[in-house]
Amino acid sequence: MRIERRFTTEGRDAYADIKFREATSEIRNPSGEVIFRLEGILVPEQFSQVATDVIAQKYFRKAGVPAILKRVEEEGVPSWLWRSVPDKEALAALPEDKRYGSEKSSKQVFDRLAGCWTYWGWKGGYFDTEADARAFHDELRYMLAMQMVAPNSPQWFNTGLHWAYGIDGPGQGHYYVDHRTGRLTRSKSAYEHPQPHACFIQSVADDLVNEGGIMDLWVREARLFKYGSGTGSNVSHIRGEGEGLSGGGKSSGLMSFLKIGDRAAGAIKSGGTTRRAAKMVVVDIDHPDIEEFIEWKVKEERKVAALVAGSRATKEKLDRIMAAIRENGEPDFDPATNVALRKAIREAKRAFVPENYIKRTIDLARMGHTSVTFETYNTDWDSEAYLTVSGQNSNNSVSVTDEFLRAVENDGDWNLTARTDGRVMKTVKARYLWEKIGEAAWQSADPGLHFNTTMNDWHTCPKGGRIRASNPCSEYMFLDDTACNLASSNLLRFYDVDTRTFDLRAYEHANRLWTIVLEISVLMAQFPSKEIAQLSYDYRTLGLGYANIGGLLMTMGLPYDSREGRALTAALTAIMTGVAYRTSAEMAAELGPFARFDENRDDMLRVIRNHRRAAHGLSDGYENLSVNPVPLDHEGCPIPELAAFAKKVWDEALDLGEKHGYRNAQATVIAPTGTIGLVMDCDTTGIEPDFALVKFKKLAGGGYFKIINQAVPNALRALGYRESEIAEIEAYAVGHGSIRQAPAINPASLRAKGFTDEKIEAVEAGMKGAFDIKFVFNKWTLGEDFLTETLKVPAEKLSDPSFDLLQFLGFSKAEIQAANTHVCGAMTLEGAPFLKPEHYPVFDCANPCGRIGKRYLSVESHIRMMAAAQPFLSGAISKTINMPNSATIEDCMNAYMLSWKLGLKANALYRDGSKLSQPLNASLVEDDDEEESTPTEQTVKVVEKVVERIVERHPGRRALPNRRKGYTQKATVGGHKVYLHTGEYEDGRLGEIFIDMHKEGAAFRAMMNNFAMAVSLGLQHGVPLEEFVDAFTFTRFEPNGIVTGNDSIKNSTSILDYIFRELAISYLGRTDLAHVTPQDILPDTVGKGAAEGGNDDIAEVVSTVASRGFARGRLSGIAGHLRGTMKVIEGGASSNPQTSPRASAEVKAATSTAFKAEEVDKVAIAKSFGFTGNTCPECGNMQMIRNGTCEKCASCGATTGCS
Repeated sequence: MRIERRFTTEGRDAYADIKFREATSEIRNPSGEVIFRLEGILVPEQFSQVATDVIAQKYFRKAGVPAILKRVEEEGVPSWLWRSVPDKEALAALPEDKRYGSEKSSKQVFDRLAGCWTYWGWKGGYFDTEADARAFHDELRYMLAMQMVAPNSPQWFNTGLHWAYGIDGPGQGHYYVDHRTGRLTRSKSAYEHPQPHACFIQSVADDLVNEGGIMDLWVREARLFKYGSGTGSNVSHIRGEGEGLSGGGKSSGLMSFLKIGDRAAGAIKSGGTTRRAAKMVVVDIDHPDIEEFIEWKVKEERKVAALVAGSRATKEKLDRIMAAIRENGEPDFDPATNVALRKAIREAKRAFVPENYIKRTIDLARMGHTSVTFETYNTDWDSEAYLTVSGQNSNNSVSVTDEFLRAVENDGDWNLTARTDGRVMKTVKARYLWEKIGEAAWQSADPGLHFNTTMNDWHTCPKGGRIRASNPCSEYMFLDDTACNLASSNLLRFYDVDTRTFDLRAYEHANRLWTIVLEISVLMAQFPSKEIAQLSYDYRTLGLGYANIGGLLMTMGLPYDSREGRALTAALTAIMTGVAYRTSAEMAAELGPFARFDENRDDMLRVIRNHRRAAHGLSDGYENLSVNPVPLDHEGCPIPELAAFAKKVWDEALDLGEKHGYRNAQATVIAPTGTIGLVMDCDTTGIEPDFALVKFKKLAGGGYFKIINQAVPNALRALGYRESEIAEIEAYAVGHGSIRQAPAINPASLRAKGFTDEKIEAVEAGMKGAFDIKFVFNKWTLGEDFLTETLKVPAEKLSDPSFDLLQFLGFSKAEIQAANTHVCGAMTLEGAPFLKPEHYPVFDCANPCGRIGKRYLSVESHIRMMAAAQPFLSGAISKTINMPNSATIEDCMNAYMLSWKLGLKANALYRDGSKLSQPLNASLVEDDDEEESTPTEQTVKVVEKVVERIVERHPGRRALPNRRKGYTQKATVGGHKVYLHTGEYEDGRLGEIFIDMHKEGAAFRAMMNNFAMAVSLGLQHGVPLEEFVDAFTFTRFEPNGIVTGNDSIKNSTSILDYIFRELAISYLGRTDLAHVTPQDILPDTVGKGAAEGGNDDIAEVVSTVASRGFARGRLSGIAGHLRGTMKVIEGGASSNPQTSPRASAEVKAATSTAFKAEEVDKVAIAKSFGFTGNTCPECGNMQMIRNGTCEKCASCGATTGCS
C-alpha cells in the first residue's frame, strides 16, 4: 500500500520538530510513601506531569532492557528494520548492575512500537516500497510523540519487546496462525508474537472440566489477565439450578459457578500489576437463574453493609460490657449485683449480639483481660468485608431481545427456559423482570443491558453465529472466541484553536494509518486459545476509536447537549468508520478479504449500506433493522465540510467493498480510553463530557497547581468574549490564589489572632493550589507547637479530621466562604461576571461544578449523544450514563428504554451514591457529628398566652448589616435533611432565612430557596415574624413526621411547619410550639426560683455579638457564664498562677463549644474532580474517575477496564 507523509519529511528524523525534556516521575500513596520514582527520563516537552507519570510508571519496560544491542540480519527485511538482541560480548565488559535496566526515554517506547508494527507490516506485504515503510514508521512515531493517537495498553506493555530488545521467554500456552501458511501454530516464545489485544470474548460450554468448559474458562481468563487484557463471556449455556445432571443428580446452578470465577478473577493481578482483572459476565433474559443474577450484586452489597454495621455494633456493645464490669473500680462479674453490667448485657441482646459472645467477653474479663479483640470492617472496595462476598470483580449485563422489550411494553408474560431441553421452567411477567433490573441498577449500578436484537441487526457475519457477549467495557461486540485490539485518536489535536478549523485531511490520514496498524497487529499477534487464534485470523476485527469529544466541543463553544454537538460527533464518527472500511477494502484489494467474507458477503454489504444511509442523513429505507438509527444531521453540523465528506467516504467504502470485499469484519468502536487518555493529555475520555471546569495540574516536584480547564478560555474566545472579560471569568472560577486582599481572612486579621509573619507566609504559599483554604490551615503548614502554644488549640484536636482551625479562631462560616471564593474561586462559571446565561450550556459537565454549581448534563443528553454516534460504529460505545442521586428506579428503567428506542447496542447506568464502596459519597448520609438527643421524660405544659402585638412599621426595606450574626440549625424531617440558616439585625431581630434541603431534586430545592427569599424580603419590609408563624405552622404536606437533630421539636406536619416552629421558639419565645422547652434542655435545670437572672448589664452587650436565635432567648444565661469565666481568668492571671491551667481549660472549652468545627465537606471536593470515592488498587489513592463503564485513577493511570 502507498503511505503518504503528512507530518514528517523524507530523510529527516521524525522527532526533528519535537522538543523533548528531562523529567522525573514520582507517585506516592496516600500515606506519603513513594511507590514509584524514576529520574532522568526523556519525554516530549508538551507532556503534562500526569502523562509523564503514566508513560513512565505504566508503559516503560522496567527490567531486561540491554544497555548495548546488536542487529540480527534477516533476509528480505531492510537493515533498518532488523530486530535487535543484547550484545552479550559488549555487555560482559560492563559492571553487572549496568548491563540491563529500564527504558528511560519515551523515544525508546515510540520506536519499539512503531518499529515492531513496521517490521511485521513489511513481512506481511503491506507496503508497496521501502519508502512507504519508512513513511509509515516515521508518521507513527510522530503521532505517538505528539499525543495524536495511542493504542490500547497491551500494545504498550508487550509490543516490540522481542523486536527491540530481544526479550523472550518460554511459551505461555498461546497460539497464532502463520500468515504465510495459514496454519494454526502453538507459540514457543512468550514475546516474538506479542499479545496486543485488549478485548476478548470467550465462549463457555455447559461442561464442568473439559476443554472449553466452566473450569477451563477460569484458566483461559487468567492467561488474558496476566498480560493486561480483559474478557467477557455469555454464560447462558450453563444449566440453571435444579436442572438434571447425567448422573441423576441436580445442578447447583449458574450462580454457584459464577462465584468461583469471580473469586478467581479477584486473585489475579492484571498486567502483572496490582490492577484488578477486567471481566464481563452476560446472561440471557430467558435463563432460569436470571432473577438471582440480576440481584447478585445487590445482595452481596447488603452482606457487606451487614458486616460493617454488625461488626461495629457488636464491638461497641462488647466494649460496653467490658467497661461495665469495672465501672465501680473493683470488677463485678454478676449482672444481678452489677446494674451497669446488667444494662450493658440487655443493650447487647437488643442489638442481636450472640449470647455466647456476651458470655465470652465476661469470661475474658474473669481471666484478667481489660479489652475485647473484635475486628470491625469498612466499606472500602478492597477491604476484608468485600473480600468475603462475591460479585465484585466483573461488570454484569443482561442480554435482552426486542421480543422481551415489547412484552414489557404490553405487560406480557415471559418464559424462563431450561438449558438442557428447552422446556419452560417458570413464567413471569416481563415487567416484573424489567422492574428488578431497574431496581438493581438503581441500588448497585449493575446490571447493564445488551440490546441483543439491535446488536445482531448490525452483525456483519451472521453466518458465523449470533453475537452473544462483549468485552468488559461493552464496546467490542462480536462472535464468541474472538479478540479486538484498540487505538484511539485525540480529536483535539486535529483542531486549530487559532484559526478555529478542524484539519479534516490530517484526521483522515490518521484513521487510515491506524487502521493499517491494527490490521498488522492481528497478523503479528498470539492468542490465549486455539479457537480465538483461528477466529481472529478468520475475521480480523479491529477497534479504531477516538477520545476527547467533550473537550473538542467545549473548545469550539458548542454545548455537549446540543443539536450541533451531536451532529458534529456523528460526522466525526461517520468519517472515522468510513475511512476505516475504505482502507480495509484497499487492503483487501491487495491482500484479499478476511477468510469468512465470501459466506457473509451479502450480510456485510447490507450493513455497510445501512451505515451509508445513516451518513447520508436518511431516516428510512434501512434493510432488516428492528430499530432505525438516528441519521447524521447534515443541517445541524457546524462544519458542513465534515458532513459532506462523511457522505463521500461512505460512498467510496461501499463501492470498494463491493469490488474487493473487506479485510476486516469490524473496524471501529468507542472505548473508554482510560490510561491512554491520560497519556494523550485528553480533557475527556471516549465520548464522555468533562467532569470539571477547574483542573489540578500535577507538578513535577509534587503537589498540584490549579488551572482553568484549557477548553474554557478557548470556548470563551469562540463565543466572542474579550480577553479582559475572559480574565475576569477565569479569576472567578479559579480564584486569586492569595489571601493578601481576601475579605475577613487576610494577613491583618491573622496577625490579630496571633499569627507571625513567618506563619502568614507559610499559609500564603499554600493558597495557590488549594481547593479550600481550610486545608491550608493545618498542623503540617503551621506546626503543632505553634497551634498548641500560640493559638491554644487543644492537642487532641490536631488529629481530629473534623477540626476546623478557622472556626476555632472565631471566623464565621460566611467569612470563611467569602474568603474561600476570593482565594480558591467558585470552581464553576455559574454566576461569573460578563458570562451570558445563554452560554452556560457550553460549560455544562457530567456533575455540578464547585461548591455553588447547580447545572449538570441530563441523563437524556448522555443517551442522545451515544445515539448520534452509534449508527456509524462497527461495535458499540463504552459509556456510563451518569444519574443524580435523586434519580428514581423509574428513571433508570426509562433510561434503558430510551436507549433501546434510539438504537443503542448497550448501556450501563451509574446513579451517584449507588455503590456502597464509596466512602466519600457515603459521607453524604452523615456529614456532621450527630448525637442522639434523648427526649426529656416529663409532661410539657402548654400554656395559652395572650400577647399584645406591637407592629413597628418601616417606611421601606430595612437593610441588614454587612457583617451579621445568626445561627444554622440542622435537622431531619421524615428522613429528609433540612438546614435552616438565619441572619439577624444588631438588636437580635430576625432579618433573613435560608433553607437548604440536603440531596433533594433541583426543582424542590429551588422552590425552597425562593420561598426563603420571599420570607426574608417580607421580614426586611416590616412584616412581623408572628404573621409568618401563624400562617405556616400546622400546614400539612410531605415530607413530614419524626424530627431528629432538633432539641425542642420532635415532630412536624411539614417542612414549613418545622421551620416556623423553630423560628417561633428561637425568636418569639413561643414554647407552646415546642415539644421540649429550651429551659428543660439545660442539664442543670432545677426550677425557676426568684433569684434567677441578674445579668442584664452584660446581656445587653452580649446581644450585639451573640445570636439571639441560637441562644433561643437565653442571652442572660450566656452573659452570666461569661461573667463567671471572666472572674476566673482575672483571678488566675494576676494572683493565683495555680488556677491558670483551669482557667485556660475553661476558655478552651468555651471556645471549642462556641466554634465547634464542622466536618469538612469532602463530598463536594471529590465531586468537583469527578472522583467516585473508590480506592485505586494500584497506588491506593482515592482518585478513581468514571471512565466508560470502568474507572481510571487520576493519580497513576491505573484502569479497571481493558484499554
